[in-house]
Amino acid sequence: MWSGYRYRFYPTPTQADLLTRTFGCVRLVYNLGLQARRDAWRQRQETLGYGATSALLTGWKKTPEFEFLNEVSCVPLQQTR
Repeated sequence: MWSGYRYRFYPTPTQADLLTRTFGCVRLVYNLGLQARRDAWRQRQETLGYGATSALLTGWKKTPEFEFLNEVSCVPLQQTR
């Protein structure tokens, strides 16, 4: 017999906004990292590991285009890669 717990939470509007922004940034970083890995393999038959993609994330966060990534926690962004 399986037993478990179900939880439901009701975030405040501020919390919901932060969660939405965080999930959107995680999705963006995942897609950017995936594209970088694909490009590295297709162009140079090279695999990018955690260190390389971590360095890419640091670089992305310094560009004007992606500076909004600094507004959310870095932990989910780092765990995305």
